[in-house]
Amino acid sequence: MGLFSRKKGASSTTSGGSQKNSPSLAEIDSMSSQSSLKSPQTPGFSKMSIPPTIPKVALPKAPDPLVDPAGYLRSIGAVRERTALVLDKARRNQLNHFDVDMGKFEDTTRFVVSIIKRDFFPDYASIPPHGRWQHFNVGGKDRIADMLASWPSSVDPSERCRRLLDLFLVSVLLDAGAGTTWTYKSSSGKMFRRSEGLAIASLEMFQAGLFSSNSSQPHQVDGEGLRGLTVEKMAKGLQVSEYNPIAGLEGRTGLLIRLADALNNQDLFGADARPGNMLDYLISHPTTQASSVPIVLLPTLWSVLIDGLGPIWPASRTAIDGTSLGDAWPLSTMPSDATTQPWETIVPFHKLSQWLCYSLMQPMSKLIHIHFAGAELMTGLPEYRNGGLFIDTGVLTLKADDEKRGLARFRKEGELSGKGSMEVVPMFTPDDDVIVEWRAVTVGFLDLLLEEVNNVLDLQGVDKLSLPQMLEAGSWKGGREMAEISRPNTQCPPIAILSDGTVF
Repeated sequence: MGLFSRKKGASSTTSGGSQKNSPSLAEIDSMSSQSSLKSPQTPGFSKMSIPPTIPKVALPKAPDPLVDPAGYLRSIGAVRERTALVLDKARRNQLNHFDVDMGKFEDTTRFVVSIIKRDFFPDYASIPPHGRWQHFNVGGKDRIADMLASWPSSVDPSERCRRLLDLFLVSVLLDAGAGTTWTYKSSSGKMFRRSEGLAIASLEMFQAGLFSSNSSQPHQVDGEGLRGLTVEKMAKGLQVSEYNPIAGLEGRTGLLIRLADALNNQDLFGADARPGNMLDYLISHPTTQASSVPIVLLPTLWSVLIDGLGPIWPASRTAIDGTSLGDAWPLSTMPSDATTQPWETIVPFHKLSQWLCYSLMQPMSKLIHIHFAGAELMTGLPEYRNGGLFIDTGVLTLKADDEKRGLARFRKEGELSGKGSMEVVPMFTPDDDVIVEWRAVTVGFLDLLLEEVNNVLDLQGVDKLSLPQMLEAGSWKGGREMAEISRPNTQCPPIAILSDGTVF
């Protein structure tokens, strides 16, 4: 079942000085019941008429950047704080690579509101939070519910949750941009592309036992199973061929093989090295508070992902004092003078880690009824759908010199690959200053967009859309639909990323 021995002192101390243990998974299983999904598209999500009383929980402070700059830049709070400096310049039209027309922001808001109204009016409370779950159910088929139903009733809610955490983690790590030509033919014979195609591919690879070393239990992910992966096995699972190329195949494969080593951390992932065993760690963590339901601090989950999975990221990424920062990059737009320290020029995003957080919280919330304190620390995701929305609606315009340079790179890559394109867009590598600035301003704009969307929808108080709801129903979907309108042949983003399979 993936349970492992607990360390002494894994209980929290009440104000009266007595020990009060966090609820065990067996106790949680007795409190949990497997509810049906709301629809084939999304897991059930609604605001409770009488929400449980959730005590306020003090969140740990982020490290002081003057003392521990690497720790600070790896913290979730640093993402919004650092990108806010770029947002401030954007509002004054002082970006290095984009012209900014804040007058067009109203158009962006109206477009996003129209999509939300089209799909959810008047039941905005039913909008699910942004997460990987929805992608598995593309095309109106409830694949996660079907898989859950296929498991024996003897598999309790906590083990069901572990299996979904196994699946979701691997699926998110495979979710970097696939390129404009790759497609996946599912077992049903239907064709899927991009994020949904990668979701269905990862689900079917999971069900086939590609990531498991246990032949009697294919529906799991473990270190030994991941260690046996090869580029050839991944190419077969993703249906990659000369005629169906995917961006960053080697990078994706390397990411999962390195994950095998990261899972050796038994405190986090148990003796059998499964991602899903993080559930046991979170429930038994000293900071997990017990009420009618467990409460996990978002920084605790964040630490599991950013520290526990730190070894999987390529060594060539940005580092401070010998510590790899993951998805964090230098940016010329950041304020600087003669006294500026190296850490002050860096903007952290941790996009895949945040996408993991959003995605992993869903099965834990749904199957185990875990609540997360501090989820508001999360930001919008700085990826090409959210970022493309602001370009395609005219808020951002790439400056002429950068556009010229990006188009030249696009043509060069086309010559190297021997493949042309019906639509031409500027192309840059993930570490290019253009891309870093685009991603940084996207994070800030998404916060502004949420505020404006709630104002236009006249949603107040507890009825306001959360950022994950707005991402799900508005900005991410809106970015995709704008791409379909603006570039109907390829539906590609307005700026192409030369992906290595680990970013975007």
